Amino acid sequence: MVQLAETPTWLASGGDTVLPPFTAASIFTKIDLTSLIALFLLIAAALYGYGVYQLRMRGDRWPAGRTVAFVAGGLGSIAAVSISGVEAYDTTLLSVHMVQHMVLSMVGPIFLALGAPVTLALRTLHGPPRRTLLAVIHSRYVKVLTFPLVAFGIFVANPFILYFTGLYRQTLEHAWLHELVHVHFIVTGCLFFWPLLGLDPLPNRWPYPGRALLMTLSVPFHTVLGLTIMQSKTLLGGDFYPNLHLTWADPWNDQVTAGGILWAGGEIVSVTMLGILVMQWIKQSEREARRIDRALDRAEAEEAARLANANKITSGSPPVGPRPDGE
Repeated sequence: MVQLAETPTWLASGGDTVLPPFTAASIFTKIDLTSLIALFLLIAAALYGYGVYQLRMRGDRWPAGRTVAFVAGGLGSIAAVSISGVEAYDTTLLSVHMVQHMVLSMVGPIFLALGAPVTLALRTLHGPPRRTLLAVIHSRYVKVLTFPLVAFGIFVANPFILYFTGLYRQTLEHAWLHELVHVHFIVTGCLFFWPLLGLDPLPNRWPYPGRALLMTLSVPFHTVLGLTIMQSKTLLGGDFYPNLHLTWADPWNDQVTAGGILWAGGEIVSVTMLGILVMQWIKQSEREARRIDRALDRAEAEEAARLANANKITSGSPPVGPRPDGE
């Protein structure tokens, strides 16, 4: 049983700190476009759009699907949980926080990786900026952090450290730390998914069987974490949620809901990303098959020309070869 502490002074005064019950309408009625994250998302979308525009101006093609993935899927999903009512309630309801956690650490990074922003930058930049970007990509630190086993360990260990230590309570009480954890979710998600699903030229790129194996190993992780939270005999964050004194929410029931979201949502996203990886694997195999077919066709044509030349030489006729221009 959790012993309730005194109500914090910032809640005792009531007013704007007391939120009404969370509903679907709350997501759209509590939008905050003045935050730093909103500015960051706008700048990222503008830079990506500028890169696509530059390519098209010089006649190069950039797949529309990558633009949709990066802007709508990646930046859009991050915006949906960081500047909407989800953000307004993420320190009020653990279940809402878990939705935010899933999107920031999995959904957003997957779509950002599929948008191939590094490839776009390399095709757009020239001179020193391009050389600097290449130096960063191939630096020792990036190679270590993007090595699949290292990224997998960070991705799996971080939530357990966050939720089962005093760190989570600190994020609820300090806004700057709370926002830092959001950035941390996005970065660790990118480190894990970019080498596995991304289309950019990153180091430590494993072959598809190795990627599929690592992806499969990540599936039970959210199940274990979700069940652990659902069955926990203590509240995450200690007495923080009970001290909110919300008449419309029970912290214990909400924690069970949060664990269920993490369990079910994690499996859905993991299976989906495994499907994306399999599709990439199939497409890569088809491209490799076409490349081999073209190589075989060239080899057959060269062999046929060689035999034809041998027959011409034997018969005394001029050898077969390319005709002079105009003939």
